[in-house]
Amino acid sequence: MTVVSWLWGDKYSHIDVAKLFAGVDRNLRQHRRFVLFTDQDIKGLPKDIELVPIKDRGYEMMDRSCFCRLRIFDRDTQRRLGLTDRIACIDLDAIVVDQIDDLFNNNEDFLILTGANSSNPNPFNCSVMMLKAGKHHEVWDDFTLEVAKSVPYYEFPDDQGWIWHKLPKAKGWRCGVDSGIYAFQKPGWPSVTLSDRLPFNAKIVCFVGSKKPHQYVDRLRWLRENWRLGK
Repeated sequence: MTVVSWLWGDKYSHIDVAKLFAGVDRNLRQHRRFVLFTDQDIKGLPKDIELVPIKDRGYEMMDRSCFCRLRIFDRDTQRRLGLTDRIACIDLDAIVVDQIDDLFNNNEDFLILTGANSSNPNPFNCSVMMLKAGKHHEVWDDFTLEVAKSVPYYEFPDDQGWIWHKLPKAKGWRCGVDSGIYAFQKPGWPSVTLSDRLPFNAKIVCFVGSKKPHQYVDRLRWLRENWRLGK
């Protein structure tokens, strides 16, 4: 399995990259590769994190729309990187807090987090996805910025809207107790009044929308314990 994330712009740093992959490393028993798609020349990351330049069709794909993440569906990119099995995609602001092997040990062609959005009617959220290499290449092959702007979207065209358009019946992990993947203070989170407590069966906690881990690290002990470097 290959675990993939993305870094572009100035919202996150190489430390965030290292913390995410350290969390995965602590909680994933099976053999894996780490790949980071980035537009930056990063120094100081662990040697087992492979850096891949983001290759996209214009600056518009680098903003909040996150369209550059669709590149993972590209067969040429998969072949060039030698991706032949499962590709697990996890955002940099996701906190891995417990063993995650069971989330990714399945034969589905594609899985995506569902039910995490509170206002956006889109059932999908791209914080956590898994794709079997060679499947659903039409998500990339059919993509253009112009067409993506023509399909229904919430505040702005984005990658999750495009995936919903192309794979409306895709299976996924239901956010919350059913999967152990939670969105902080979003649907499925036990209670806003108990937001300082980690849900009992949490495996991954995603910070969806404007909320980001650094805003809560001083307050939440579970966040400090899991959003860190090292074993």
